[in-house]
Amino acid sequence: QVQLVESGGGLVQSGGSLTLSCVTSGRAFSSYTVAWFRQAPGKEREFVARINWNSDDRDYADSVKGRFAISRDSAKGTVDLRMNNLKPEDTAVYYCSATDRWGLVDAPSTYDYWGRGTQVTVSS
Repeated sequence: QVQLVESGGGLVQSGGSLTLSCVTSGRAFSSYTVAWFRQAPGKEREFVARINWNSDDRDYADSVKGRFAISRDSAKGTVDLRMNNLKPEDTAVYYCSATDRWGLVDAPSTYDYWGRGTQVTVSS
């Protein structure tokens, strides 16, 4: 079992930055792929970024490419999402997720473990 807890959300002005952190616990976290998703009110949950188990492979949604960066410290059991040049359309609840299965990296169904989310609000 893997437990995930997100932190670091908040209110920020357009153009600002935030770093979200996902703290994990449980067995074999270092072998899991970890992803961030987000969900805005009235919208479906969407993929943001993911990092594989040894950090040599990353994927980003087109909407955040060049602005967001995902990283992990497996020794500490943490995965961070650094978000720069935030826009009002980035406003959403951000979720950390993990999986040890193969599947579409941007599909929520690929991920078996989820945190409760952290709110990010970007004002214009």
